[in-house]
Amino acid sequence: MDASLDTFDRKILALVQLDCHLNAEVIAERVGLSASAVQRRLRRMRSEKIITAEVAVVDQQTVGPLMTFIAGLEIRDNYDALPRIRLWAADHPEIQQIYYVTGHVDVMMIITAPSVKAYDMIIARMMAENPHITRITTNVVLDTIKLGLFVPVE
Repeated sequence: MDASLDTFDRKILALVQLDCHLNAEVIAERVGLSASAVQRRLRRMRSEKIITAEVAVVDQQTVGPLMTFIAGLEIRDNYDALPRIRLWAADHPEIQQIYYVTGHVDVMMIITAPSVKAYDMIIARMMAENPHITRITTNVVLDTIKLGLFVPVE
């Protein structure tokens, strides 16, 4: 357990992860603190980057059907390649998540695209601009069973 997070902080984090629009008075009532104490704690957790962002989660199918692809990358020179991949991906919002992993591949990416053809273009560009990627294997997501952003804090 992180020493900078006490039980109240953890309760506040659990609540704001579910609804970041809850006002301090509602949070205070639920966790047993004053509204001003909740505001101070939220300010501190934001400034310390414990709370890294407050975003709207958009339903992919509502904004236009998007496909999700899970790409497994095999790379050479991992410690040299990883920072380059990170920088490249920062400019490509279709790359949703990146994980450095153990197993048969070195990196797993979650990528969204409107079609297989669009995904193929992303991968072709990625391979052309990142020569340390030696192979990419792809799984196409057929159905999202659970998509979570909640981090357990208690």
